[in-house]
Amino acid sequence: MPAPAEILKYIDEHQDAFIDRLAKAVSIPSVSGDPARRKDVFAMADWLKAELESLGATVEKRPLGKQMLDGVELDLPPALLGQLGTDPKKRTVLIYGHFDVQPAEKSDGWLYDPFTLTKDPEGTGKLYGRGSSDDKGPILGWLNVFQAHKELGVELPVNIKMCFEGMEESGSEGLDELIEQEKDKFFKGVDCACISDNYWLNTTTPCLTYGLRGVNYFRISVSGPSKDLHSGVFGAAVHEPMTDLVTLMSKLVTSKGEILIPGIKEMVAPLTDEERARYEAIHAEVSDFDDAVGAAITLHDDKVNTLMGRMRYPSLSLHGIEGAFYGTGCKTVIPASVHGKFSIRLVPDMTTAKVTECVLKYVKEEFAKIDTKCKMSVEMVHGGEPWMADPNHYNYRAAHKATEDVYGISPDYTREGGSIPVTLSFADALKINVLLLPMGRGDDGAHSMNEKLDTDNFIRGSKLLGSYLHELGASSE
Repeated sequence: MPAPAEILKYIDEHQDAFIDRLAKAVSIPSVSGDPARRKDVFAMADWLKAELESLGATVEKRPLGKQMLDGVELDLPPALLGQLGTDPKKRTVLIYGHFDVQPAEKSDGWLYDPFTLTKDPEGTGKLYGRGSSDDKGPILGWLNVFQAHKELGVELPVNIKMCFEGMEESGSEGLDELIEQEKDKFFKGVDCACISDNYWLNTTTPCLTYGLRGVNYFRISVSGPSKDLHSGVFGAAVHEPMTDLVTLMSKLVTSKGEILIPGIKEMVAPLTDEERARYEAIHAEVSDFDDAVGAAITLHDDKVNTLMGRMRYPSLSLHGIEGAFYGTGCKTVIPASVHGKFSIRLVPDMTTAKVTECVLKYVKEEFAKIDTKCKMSVEMVHGGEPWMADPNHYNYRAAHKATEDVYGISPDYTREGGSIPVTLSFADALKINVLLLPMGRGDDGAHSMNEKLDTDNFIRGSKLLGSYLHELGASSE
């Protein structure tokens, strides 16, 4: 069943107060990657803890240890573990969010001070501010729901457990260890999870996200002479590392996006008719992708193949060459060593281990064919596994009904091309279904200048979260 009408009415009537609370959250510059602002991440944790406790939640700050950042040892911000309700007859849902943000300065090109929530003066309803959409707005959407229930004396339909962290934008250091330590303690009894830390595919259609691509990031190093050389003196006299590296990297992927490494495509789970139907039903056009990238350069001319290229198939992207001359002007240098960087986005049933094995074998074999006296090494720098949930699970059915309750339309079912590592951490450690239920739109500009959250998405998104809880409480297996 949807959220009671009085809950939805309360959210509408308290829009201004909710925006004011979001403004307070945005005003705390909780940039986790900046040592000078680490204290602000701690301040944000304290502020959020106090807000939750004022709404009746029990909240514990859990220290996560220390880290070295720019040569300085710093305390990691605490994770907040909170709880509302312990009724054994109710389902228990785990809510995750992060209260740290990406760096932002007015000089980066922001229209307004990034840490002052600013309403668009043209009356569009856009709320500009760092963290407004990623991820303070969605976290406060949950608080809006809790407040409505508390003030109106309406019982929550499910038990709530919360895990909010302050290091997501810097690799979630310490969180996996906490999840493992608490899987049979704080997290025991959790039936399913909901994360609101992604976005609609476009600006008009709500979506539910049930899959994320993983990633393997590789570095190829090619070295030759002991120092940089003058091409006029040594050109055509020595093997050049740059030439060998470019030759090698050209054998990884075609201009059409076809991965040339044997064994990669064979790992991909086959496409089912049911899954293809989901892509056909998504409200998107190829022109949406053209608009997003600013040019008509999609690999495919049809919607379904473009969507599947972004969401359900692996990709290999070349990212750069370190050690090469890249400044303005002309420099006739032969670099002594260069490092090529590329990544592969993983999908089910690929694994980081199997992909790494294929890549190392292929790169070494192809380098041997070059017949050079240069030396080469290749390594996997970091990796993360892909994730996919069952979109037919009661967790998703509840979110589907809630979307119809609030927006009057059925949501798109999407898989994201990027990664949210904690999703897989919860799914694997707790053996539960995880739902990604976004609040923001595809044009919110998270991680970019002029990040924003539309007022309508903040308010109706809060209603969506509330209706989801009620649908979840009433749903069957």
